[in-house]
Amino acid sequence: MSENSRRERHQPSLGMDVLKLPLLGRLLRGRHGRLTLQLLFTIVALSVAVDGFTGPQSAARNLATVAPWVHLRGIVVLALLLAGNLVCMGCPFTLPRTLAKRLSAKGRRFPQRLRNKWLAIFSLFALFLAYEVLDLWATPWLTAWLVVAYFAASFALEAVFAESAFCKYVCPLGSFNMVYSTLSPTSIAVKSPAVCASCVGHECVNGSYAPAPMIRVDEIPFADGEAPRRAQVAHGPGGALGCGTELFAPQMRSNLDCTLCLDCVRACPHDNVSLFTRSPGAELSRADSWARRWDMSFLVIALAFMGLSNAFGMVPPYYALQEWLALNLGISSEFVALLLIFSLGNLLLPMAIAVSAAYLGRSLTRFRARDSLRDTVAAFAPAFAPLGFGIWFAHYSFHLLASPGLIVPVIQEFLGAVGDWQRWSFSLEPNVIGLMQLFALIGGFLWSMRLAQKAALRLYRRKALLGLLPWALVLLLLMLAAWQLFTLPMEMRGALELFG
Repeated sequence: MSENSRRERHQPSLGMDVLKLPLLGRLLRGRHGRLTLQLLFTIVALSVAVDGFTGPQSAARNLATVAPWVHLRGIVVLALLLAGNLVCMGCPFTLPRTLAKRLSAKGRRFPQRLRNKWLAIFSLFALFLAYEVLDLWATPWLTAWLVVAYFAASFALEAVFAESAFCKYVCPLGSFNMVYSTLSPTSIAVKSPAVCASCVGHECVNGSYAPAPMIRVDEIPFADGEAPRRAQVAHGPGGALGCGTELFAPQMRSNLDCTLCLDCVRACPHDNVSLFTRSPGAELSRADSWARRWDMSFLVIALAFMGLSNAFGMVPPYYALQEWLALNLGISSEFVALLLIFSLGNLLLPMAIAVSAAYLGRSLTRFRARDSLRDTVAAFAPAFAPLGFGIWFAHYSFHLLASPGLIVPVIQEFLGAVGDWQRWSFSLEPNVIGLMQLFALIGGFLWSMRLAQKAALRLYRRKALLGLLPWALVLLLLMLAAWQLFTLPMEMRGALELFG
């Protein structure tokens, strides 16, 4: 058996090629396929900014507060679960990327010390803190400024650095989408590793853009016993961009860092890269999917806790805690109180709990000498993705389903018509919403427990039960805390003035 045949044999089985679907595949694969989706999102983003600056400063009557904080978040989590990272695919903030990349064709590399997820963790923390401190959900003009800041930061970093540093290392929304796209049923993959091994230019990551036209010839192998075919590869000013986050398609093991832009598909001169279906969350149970780094592990774990604290800021116990801090510790500043609560809940608590669970598991199984704390945390970190997603889904779906029609009269008034508020002021039955939240939490918990069990079996074998116990307790308490929060009265926020 030849080397090429062995590679094909050991290649993971691929699902359906999404880009082979008659209409959808042609649209996504086409040169302007992503552009179409980006233009739609750009219209939404610009409308949000315009209404935020010039429209009514009533939270329930302005696109800047209703569209992103009530509707978009619920749609995002649903899209991530059903299709993948469609939001990053259509991201309007990277629309000027082609122009920016022309400016940064010889741009510098992003600083080595910042080539990790710590900036992303900090930006997520800062966004959720600002959301509460500045009442972004109730302040249209501040939300509009946030949209402007996103456009400016994305373009500036794309223009300065040779890679898409904003998407990969900074963007909080992108980090959220990338983490939970690991649960999605789609991923980028190659059809034949042998073709990638014979490719000289690796256009999927390097792109085919060149200031002057150039032709290269690659010899691409066929099956055993057949002569390789010669394929011409053209580079030039009209060439496609390569992967902005510098992922090499045949080595991809995870959806992390993948914006699903499909630039790798369009750039591949041998039609060897595509978007395939797969088992949802397939990468979460593979030991080699993610790098064993503190920042990668902490991003996934902290996001689950951030989902809990984000919901906590909207229920009565949060205000009781603020009052207790003011009476007993003299902390009367809302900013200081929020900074303290969020720092403990979003940063210190998840880090302390993860390290403690890893230490206890290693102690119970007596495997302390073999696995470091970092490697142990990295093994169990993927188990927090399903439950974390369940918490965010339960929270965001509540706001979406509690006022699903609110966006219609807001758009009507934005376009200068009279908003039909009475017709669209409806809500899904609260008991139905509650059942959906419970299903999301229990489903996420069971999925997380299954992943944690696999990690324990992989690390501890016959002592897997002992190694699993600390992590199972953490996941159980996290799920119960979330369910307790969602049984409490929660602020409607964007719809408060109309339906609260």
